[in-house]
Amino acid sequence: MRVILQPTPALTWVAIGGVLDLYVFLGPDPQSVIRQYLQVIGYPMMPPYWSLGFHLCRWGYTTTITTRHVAQRMHNAKFPMDVQWNDLDYADKRRVFTFDPWRFGDLPEMVEEFHKRGMKYILILHHPPGTYSPFDDGLKRDVFIKNATGRILIGKVWPGPTAFPDFTNPETRCWWEDCIRDFYSKVPVDGLWIDMNEPASFVQGSVEGCPDSDLENPPYTPRVVGGQLNSGTICMSAQQKLSTHYNLHNIYGLTEAYATHSALMKVRGKRPFVLSRSSFPGIGHFSGVWTGDVRSDWEQLRYSIPAVLQFSLFGVPLVGADICGFGGNTTEELCVRWMQLGAFYPFMRNHNDKPNAPQEPYVFGQKAQAAMRSALNLRYSLLPFLYTLFHHAHTSADTVARPLFMEFPTDPNCQTIDRQFLWGSSLLISPVLEQGACSPVCLWGLFHLCFGQYLLLPAPLDTINIHVRDGHIIPQQEPALTTAASRRNPFFLTVALSEGGWAWGDLFWDDGDSLETFEMRNYCYVIFIAGQVGKRRAIFALELMRQSFAFYCTST
Repeated sequence: MRVILQPTPALTWVAIGGVLDLYVFLGPDPQSVIRQYLQVIGYPMMPPYWSLGFHLCRWGYTTTITTRHVAQRMHNAKFPMDVQWNDLDYADKRRVFTFDPWRFGDLPEMVEEFHKRGMKYILILHHPPGTYSPFDDGLKRDVFIKNATGRILIGKVWPGPTAFPDFTNPETRCWWEDCIRDFYSKVPVDGLWIDMNEPASFVQGSVEGCPDSDLENPPYTPRVVGGQLNSGTICMSAQQKLSTHYNLHNIYGLTEAYATHSALMKVRGKRPFVLSRSSFPGIGHFSGVWTGDVRSDWEQLRYSIPAVLQFSLFGVPLVGADICGFGGNTTEELCVRWMQLGAFYPFMRNHNDKPNAPQEPYVFGQKAQAAMRSALNLRYSLLPFLYTLFHHAHTSADTVARPLFMEFPTDPNCQTIDRQFLWGSSLLISPVLEQGACSPVCLWGLFHLCFGQYLLLPAPLDTINIHVRDGHIIPQQEPALTTAASRRNPFFLTVALSEGGWAWGDLFWDDGDSLETFEMRNYCYVIFIAGQVGKRRAIFALELMRQSFAFYCTST
């Protein structure tokens, strides 16, 4: 579908088919529009607390020895890190729901070691090739997409010829759950990364091609890579339970995210974590996303901010880019600046392609390591605040990462800013996005009583400029090397009094992993109010719900 803005003003829709249901959201302000939109597509999920920590991945951790070594070097260098990932290297002959008996033969033991250290483990999934147990079982249960003649459609993905599960079929979702349950009984993963789920294929349509039909060659074709609807994916004439793939292509990733989220919830009995490459309105209810395979360059660093903010506006708050870039070799300066920016992505993961130079934080010089460690410690100290923002997104359709125009819709200076952003309404993040720069040009003043000014702020390599809005209180916690450890540390409050001498903040707190804690009222919600009379300050905490936790707070 293509939407064209006309000068009259008017909008023109050009679509390949279907029925258009138009929803008009009247606002009147941007945040109200987002809330009204999410009332239609569904509010975002509440992520597990640990998923807000630092994640480390690479396509190229080729053995459990290598993977353990990476995690240990991160620990030895005192970099906070919660989740170790493996890309497709773990799988036997690249077949999902297996692990290589030679290179990853002790994968279950490695995962248990991570768990004992308070860490989590995630690996990648795509679609199954033929001639092994998950495929054979799926064949018996009739779970795969068929071609126009009724035979199983075969494309090509990483392991070779591949069938594509039809997640619109309830039996497919049961089969997928069984596959995950069986694999989890061997390897107790904490989350799953679903990739290639547009669905993507390395051949056009199928290994047998596609029929010459109106579905493959419609009267109107939108601008797509390859020029045809079946380029890089499966035939539009393919048959699924609900309809042809022509009508269902865009929701393929959404249906897989739903199936994976549901399976993990049933298998683990805890809050699911799913990361999806494909997206569609409503996917934030089941999954986070990342912005795809970005290059290691300054342009991609800059573009990552509007990409993250757009997903946030579309109801996917758990989003981030591959820190330091996925494709190509990073530089020390670029990786430091990207780690500093990435510390304020809602989802923070460093991910790299196997041909490239290593970019784990510990491979750089001591000054760069210190800057990255400082950024990670700052993020971990702010996790109680970030988690509270996700609670408001989950229950009230608020945004987590937020463009400035949403908070200040009447200020024309804010309408085009895409190099700064907010966390909630309280924190302004002003990263360095240019090579060799040490002073980002920042829109400031709305937080500092000098309306609409641009200021030049110093930002040496070890600094990212973060400002607290006056009148706000930020709940924080002393950082540690994992979220499990940091959650046991004392809390403290950063208080920025308004000109009138008052400030407000809040904290949502639960066990961080259980299902439906808000719905079951198994949490604590605290409102902080700070007031100043003369040189005296007082902080009052009001506990609203019955479940209580012990808090030790100081103010700064």
